[in-house]
Formats: sequence, C-alpha cells, structure tokens
Amino acid sequence: MGRKCVVTGRGTKTGNNRSHAMNANKRSWKANVQKVRILVDGKPKRVYVSARALKSGKVERV
Repeated sequence: MGRKCVVTGRGTKTGNNRSHAMNANKRSWKANVQKVRILVDGKPKRVYVSARALKSGKVERV
C-alpha cells in the first residue's frame, strides 16, 4: 500500500517541473502523511494519516 491518508484519501500528486524555457520534467508532490496509531473498527491500528486530518481533529491518536 502506498503513502495515502486513510481518512482524507490524500496521496501523491504528479505534474511537471517547468524551466524558464518551458521544458517539462516529470515530478511528484508527496502528501504530508504520518504513521500513527488510531482506532479502526474498535481496534488500535498503525495507518498513514495526513497532517491536516490530525491537526483538524478528524482523527484521535490512541
């Protein structure tokens, strides 16, 4: 499984680097996901959660 938030679904985005001459190189933006222990179906489990979900209180650590 890749680095994707189990709460919000945030993951890696892809696009291009653009130089002044408008040359395109592929690049990726990685989401700020942290591996934390949360309750999933009543059991503590280690999963990836985005920092925004943690800060906004959508998830509570165990």
